[in-house]
Amino acid sequence: MTTTLLFIVAVLTALVLILIVMVFALARQIGVLFERITPVGAMINDAGPKIGEAGPVFNLTGLSGVEVTIGGKQSKSTLVFFLSPTCPICNKLLPAIKSVRNSESNWLNIVLASDGEADQHLGFIHKYGLEDISYVLSQPLGMAFRVSRLPFAVLLDAEGTVRAKGLINTREQLDSLFNAAEMGYVSIQEYVGQTSSQKNLDAVNL
Repeated sequence: MTTTLLFIVAVLTALVLILIVMVFALARQIGVLFERITPVGAMINDAGPKIGEAGPVFNLTGLSGVEVTIGGKQSKSTLVFFLSPTCPICNKLLPAIKSVRNSESNWLNIVLASDGEADQHLGFIHKYGLEDISYVLSQPLGMAFRVSRLPFAVLLDAEGTVRAKGLINTREQLDSLFNAAEMGYVSIQEYVGQTSSQKNLDAVNL
């Protein structure tokens, strides 16, 4: 009887040890999977006003003839989306821009920004149905934010502070600007990096 009980205890102990090993192995695989599917945020450049700094103030006249103010104290936050009629990725993202405008209008204004001849842009506005979105032409605006590649977006809060910015190639990267600003991080990459570092630290402490 005693021998049987010892055998059962030994088997159960071995099973518990195996389960513990499996749990650690699964946890490691989950961490690897998390890193592989980490959302790619907007690609930030270090030029121009830094995140957390006040952006420049521009008082411009939009192509519709309406005055457009970018920066400074506003009633809402502002997303400045730099684009070009000849940029295929910009055109692809226009439905996402319209969607954001409709869904976030309670706290966000959107301004489309570019430079060049007005006639070309007016045709572009008509082709893609952008009449309801502020559209400005200003080379100094792009230079102030050091925009070197398109499409590029800058998120300013209602105080005119740069909350997020970066090169945008997908809807996910566009959304990442809002997510990073809401979480108080410079970018999604910074958030993921700090989260991963904390997990590694917790694992070491265990």
